[in-house]
Amino acid sequence: MDNPNLLSPSVLAFVGDAVYGLYVRTMLAQVNRPSGELHKLSVEYVKASAQAKAFHFIENYLTEKEISVFKRGRNFHTSTTPKSATSSEYHTATGLECLFGFLHLSGMRDRADQLFEIILKGLEDNDAEK
Repeated sequence: MDNPNLLSPSVLAFVGDAVYGLYVRTMLAQVNRPSGELHKLSVEYVKASAQAKAFHFIENYLTEKEISVFKRGRNFHTSTTPKSATSSEYHTATGLECLFGFLHLSGMRDRADQLFEIILKGLEDNDAEK
């Protein structure tokens, strides 16, 4: 991609949704379970409330540019909000998807890997506290 900065937040989030979903599916592929069960697990990670939680794990690690891209996605006006999420969660999830889409299209896959690892660590720590 020549310049992902020129893409709308909706396009970045569209790509980021697929990228983030692939990270989740790759992580879950390490668990040998039936595909239907894996799908149900993946939905738990990619739903808006889970993505909003994931953002908070990486928030303090983001660069100024990454925060700017996130905010473009978060502030993008959408006409719908899923029933399973609050408006705040949905907008935060859109910002996260926008960020992952931007990193992917910018060729910054190592950085996306790094951020997803921080998310996984946060999830593991969160599960350990329960």
